[in-house]
Formats: sequence, structure tokens, C-alpha cells
Amino acid sequence: MYEFSERTIHLKIDHEKCKECPTKACVEGCAQFDRGILKLNDEGLPSVEHLTEDEVKRRGTECLACEYECWMRGLNALSIDVPIVGLPEYLENRGLE
Repeated sequence: MYEFSERTIHLKIDHEKCKECPTKACVEGCAQFDRGILKLNDEGLPSVEHLTEDEVKRRGTECLACEYECWMRGLNALSIDVPIVGLPEYLENRGLE
């Protein structure tokens, strides 16, 4: 599993699924709707390894287009976690955990 973080989101990409993906739609979506931080690496897999960790956090706009495009036109190999500070405690206090 390939993982990286932008400022407030965490992305996971299943590179095993990506190997079979004919579209690499996540990269196209990132270029069209974001700043194009997601690129194909030397192995033809989506990554941000061409950027430093600080560059990813600075340049990423957290637009979520990569996840949507992968879901719609790819192989659903990409997921985004958007942690909400205090949400677990809020749900626990209300018995909704």
C-alpha cells in the first residue's frame, strides 16, 4: 500500500490494483482539478515521490478528484481519509461510536 499525506488528508493507493488499471484516471484527475502532484513513477504507478513531503503538503489542495476519478474510471484503488479532530470523542460521548 502506497501512502502519503497532504495537510489534512491521508491518501492510500493500492499499487497492486494500479498495475492492472488501464486508465490511471487518478493522475489525470489530479492534473485537471488539482495541481498535478500525482504523477506516474518509473514503474507506471501513481505517486508523489518526485516531491518532498513539504512540497506535497504545500502544493496539495485536498480536492479529492483523484479518489473520485479512480472510483469512476479506474479500479477503485485509491482512498482518502479525512480525520476530524475530536470526532471520536464526540461520538463516544453520545454513544454513537
